[in-house]
Amino acid sequence: MVTDREKDLLAQIPTQLFIGGEWRDATSGKTFEVRDPSTNEVIAQVADASPEDGIRALDAAVAAQDAWAATSPRERSDILRRVFDLVRERADDVALLMTLEMGKPLAEAKGEVTYGNEFNRWFSEEAVRIAGRYGQNPEGTGRIIVAQRPVGPCFFITPWNFPLAMATRKIAPALAAGCTVVIKPAELTPLTTLFFTQLLVEAGLPAGVVNVVTTSSSGTMSAPIIADPRLRKLSFTGSTEVGRKLIAQAAEGVLRVSMELGGNAPFVVFEDADLDAAVDGAMLAKFRNIGQACTAANRFIVHESIAAEFAERVTARVADMRVGRGTEEGVQIGPLIDDKAVAKASELVADALGRGARVTTGGEVLDGPGTFFAPTVVTDVVPGSAILREEIFGPVLAISTFTTEDEAVRLANDTEYGLVSYVYTQDLQRGHRMIERLDTGMMGLNAGVISNAAAPFGGVKQSGIGREGGAEGIHEYLSTKYTFLPN
Repeated sequence: MVTDREKDLLAQIPTQLFIGGEWRDATSGKTFEVRDPSTNEVIAQVADASPEDGIRALDAAVAAQDAWAATSPRERSDILRRVFDLVRERADDVALLMTLEMGKPLAEAKGEVTYGNEFNRWFSEEAVRIAGRYGQNPEGTGRIIVAQRPVGPCFFITPWNFPLAMATRKIAPALAAGCTVVIKPAELTPLTTLFFTQLLVEAGLPAGVVNVVTTSSSGTMSAPIIADPRLRKLSFTGSTEVGRKLIAQAAEGVLRVSMELGGNAPFVVFEDADLDAAVDGAMLAKFRNIGQACTAANRFIVHESIAAEFAERVTARVADMRVGRGTEEGVQIGPLIDDKAVAKASELVADALGRGARVTTGGEVLDGPGTFFAPTVVTDVVPGSAILREEIFGPVLAISTFTTEDEAVRLANDTEYGLVSYVYTQDLQRGHRMIERLDTGMMGLNAGVISNAAAPFGGVKQSGIGREGGAEGIHEYLSTKYTFLPN
């Protein structure tokens, strides 16, 4: 049941579209339901934008673009810093809201507030460091001037699994660079983005600079925005399947694109690893966010000499995990986002078992009104199992083994994805070899969590294009202009 505290918070959250500095209903007057996945209760009715609403939001972003680009870097920086302070002041509310609409344990939601808010602080600092270049050409006949300019109006499509961080990781660098924004949050978790937008307004963001369109028909509403020649940038976080379609749509207008897509992260444990550290890292890399993260370890590739002990240790840890509504004290595993996610986890485990794997704990759908799947360990997973090919996006830890370093590398790289990898070894030279040999955009060496606002987040192969965060992040929203000045 929704508590009085939760009701009070939900009553403060806007549920309309935000276009041109105004909260407004969808033109159709339609709304869609937002549910708490731990209880299946409806917690909000949110405006359901049409394609016409999407174009109105783009109109507002286009109208505000020149003025926003002309603001001083310091002014843009100050707004981002003020919203950082406001999010920090309202951290408990933001965390609770994420738990209500997405289901993650409250302690993890508080961690996301800290992490997601760091993008506001980081890019408030980067806004004043956008630099150019001035110098003599090699022939001595003139001067080369290189400047950075904002790309222009941007369209963001964000996922449901990290409702704050996925919004701030895109909005903050765009604002810092001088770009205006239309953002479409996920249908399942729109409330956090709406709340964050309210805080942006409180921080002094001018009308039209950020516009929010919530919808139950993402493709229908998004297509006209992407096809509009006034749009200059598309950024998407989500599945590779959807990302491919969006890249194809963006190609018509030759849009700049950033794509943070699927993952199938290997977690490689060598025979010389510190096993205590590897087990701790495995628990973080697998079960953070209930396993619903593109960075979640998907394939645990463990040296055959230590695989039994590793499996025994993680099984004991996983069996003790408390499952429940994320607002409850001590809960470590909340619900999966919906019935489809539960069905997928169940099917992947069943496929592995059918090929000879064993479940050492969990493996079943849990009874109750919410969408819960028991935290699970599966051992003796054989090549060809679907659980090794597909992104699990659930609390299932699947273990297979290797004998040699070359075999470990081959197994780790045996995927079309290349977002992140994790390696545990106490051999420094081996660690350096893994940095060079594993085909991923990011790597945790003896670390189970790697995300940081100051680091470039992104993958290779079919895990995406571009980087978010770090010094690289702001350049996704800048275009380079060269001017020649003759003597």
